[in-house]
Amino acid sequence: MKSTLLGVALLGLSAAASASDRAAMYEVTITNISKAQTFTPQLVVTHSGRIHLFRLAGPASDELSVLAEDGATGPLADLLRNQGDAVGDVQTIPGLLGPGASATVTVEAGRTHDFLSVAGMLIPTNDTFFALNRQRLPSGTATFLVPAYDAGSERNDQNCANIPGPTCGGVGSSPGTNAGDEGFVHIGNGFHELGKMDVNGSRILDPLTYDWRNPVAMITVRRIR
Repeated sequence: MKSTLLGVALLGLSAAASASDRAAMYEVTITNISKAQTFTPQLVVTHSGRIHLFRLAGPASDELSVLAEDGATGPLADLLRNQGDAVGDVQTIPGLLGPGASATVTVEAGRTHDFLSVAGMLIPTNDTFFALNRQRLPSGTATFLVPAYDAGSERNDQNCANIPGPTCGGVGSSPGTNAGDEGFVHIGNGFHELGKMDVNGSRILDPLTYDWRNPVAMITVRRIR
């Protein structure tokens, strides 16, 4: 699967100072409003309007698939940093974010980096993630309720053997072995009753505990400078 992300010279000290004067700082607070899903480390990025983390009904990039299946932000963060002046600040909030908990990070934006994107995996799931995708930054404070998305890169078998994290301890992404995946990014539709164990005795997650309804995250963005 190929990446679907869209793709300075130094201008002297005075130009650099001018660019610095135009920089704005934003406080981004992510709150997990799901009942029993946990968020993996959360990627937060400021960028121009040319960047999308994904397009609905389009295939997920390899880097987004890794985030959605493994919870690893590194590959997608590196891809974003390689987009040149289309991307401003790229941050990862470390650690897990449990139900009802919040985490905050400060990011820098500028005149050409006036959009924000945020993403993190839901665990325990196969390839579900929450995201704020290409949202214009506010002039003051704004709050967004965001849904869970399915990356469409792994079959939703709810099988602990195929789900990483402390609940299941299974494997994450497994390129080339994802028969039954949907092949496109879509709104996540929760868990379903699939039984308690697979043929090899691996635990199948119970929707009574781990199902969700959208939205799953509340993201508050506040300009602080």
